[in-house]
Amino acid sequence: MSENRPFKLSVLDLAPIPQSCVARDAFKRSLALARFAEQAGYHRYWLAEHHNMPGIASAATSVLIGYLAAHTQHLRLGSGGVMLPNHSPLVIAEQFGTLESLYPGRIDLGIGRAPGSDPTTMQALRRHSTPQSEERFPEDVKQLITWFDTQDDNAFTVRPVPGVGLNVPIWLLGSSMYSAQLAAKLGLPFAFASHFAPDVISQAIDLYRREFVPSARLSHPYVMIGVNIIAAESRARARFLFTSQQQQFIHLRRGVPGKLPEPVETMDKIWTPAERFGVERALSLSLVGDLAAVTHGLRAIQQQYHVDEVMVNGQIYDNDARIYSYQLAMEAHQAIHSLSA
Repeated sequence: MSENRPFKLSVLDLAPIPQSCVARDAFKRSLALARFAEQAGYHRYWLAEHHNMPGIASAATSVLIGYLAAHTQHLRLGSGGVMLPNHSPLVIAEQFGTLESLYPGRIDLGIGRAPGSDPTTMQALRRHSTPQSEERFPEDVKQLITWFDTQDDNAFTVRPVPGVGLNVPIWLLGSSMYSAQLAAKLGLPFAFASHFAPDVISQAIDLYRREFVPSARLSHPYVMIGVNIIAAESRARARFLFTSQQQQFIHLRRGVPGKLPEPVETMDKIWTPAERFGVERALSLSLVGDLAAVTHGLRAIQQQYHVDEVMVNGQIYDNDARIYSYQLAMEAHQAIHSLSA
């Protein structure tokens, strides 16, 4: 593949709730970022399902997608992703069928197999499920595809209304070889969660491309990867802003998740050597720096993985700084493409 292969740039938003803020503030911040992303030329904007996380406000993912869609004009919006074992496939088909009906041609359904929560919360979410919920995942995905792709509304005894025949784009999300293999088998686009689980990124992408089976939905493999980008006017400023995300990861791993912390000048008194190793490994696919550093890093990532799309995550405490970081990420993307034109 060409080292100069063009790629699209998109946004991943967890609707972070900073300290001293509430969920309503997070929603306003997300709307500001979505409006900026639309104006700046980002390709799509996804929200992630998490539960029982005091610092993440995107639990009711489809509701928040609808809110942002109602206040933007053409930006693609979707889930990155809905954790399907938490839900009935019928309910998800109805929710995203409703979104597609309200905002045609703008909605994506990204699906994951992980719980997106701790075991106790998982049990609260799945009150009527069985231990086989995750084992049913492939069949549940196939059921969604069947509903969305069948034009005959009378073909089903139970059908999502709206939903049948609406061809809502379905993505498979994951951080493992399992998700890569299933996406290939079903002929679906694949989004790899390398922004927090980069260990097997190369193997997963290679497996997906090697085993991809063309489908009515997709004729060739399509790969998206997540990358953390914390960009600022200087490298020192970017490293300072990045400490909010680093602290958030430490709190999560300690079992005390909280709101997005304010950045700090140094992490030395906050993490242990073991915690530092674990966080830096989990966040190793992160670009932290000024425009030049981010441009160089983004180009290097594309030269290594040759992806079709990069989805940018940026957990930044100050929303103006967050939007500016996404502005610099887009400038880096444009600079890379201008050099290859």
